[in-house]
Amino acid sequence: MTGAREEVLAWVRAALREGPGRAPEIPRSYRRSGEYEPGATELLDLLADRLVDYRATVHRTNPQSLPGTIADALASWVPKGRIVVPAGLPDGWAPENATVDDGRLNATELDEMDAVLTGCAAAAAETGTIVLDGSANQGRRAITLVPDRHICVVYATQVVQTVPELLARLDPRRPLTFISGPSATSDIELQRVEGVHGPRTLVVILVRD
Repeated sequence: MTGAREEVLAWVRAALREGPGRAPEIPRSYRRSGEYEPGATELLDLLADRLVDYRATVHRTNPQSLPGTIADALASWVPKGRIVVPAGLPDGWAPENATVDDGRLNATELDEMDAVLTGCAAAAAETGTIVLDGSANQGRRAITLVPDRHICVVYATQVVQTVPELLARLDPRRPLTFISGPSATSDIELQRVEGVHGPRTLVVILVRD
């Protein structure tokens, strides 16, 4: 252990001697783009397939039918429950009885909510990953991690093929949350348990622009 520790510290000292701003160039030989343009039908099909494989529920709609699709999803998953929404959610998305988060709801109050309804920042089809970045239509991270259900609206133009394309769309200075299906872990005796680190249920509404 001592030898390994000294080796690591030697690397750190060597790096510090180089001074700030002299980090070595990082190889970028990996695939940085896919075969399809953002929002292509093939990408939407692939994203839906990945999400379903992760045990999420996927609905497809268009902009004109989106409010009705959201209402149907909420009626199915949260028929009489309490719904929290971010303050910047587009008009027509939230039901009249929704609680608009003003930043003051604490963890206990959020835990009493049955669902959260948000938009997203971007999505990668190959990995089935949706990213939230705390923008106005997504709200603070707490409202998307504490309630038991998350209904998330994803527009076709937000869907890219690969993770490098996804990362290129994101601002690393924002509070990023990466979602690949409902929260789940198999850490304890290899038994899958859902809802440990976030919502137990993920419902994605894919909107073809």
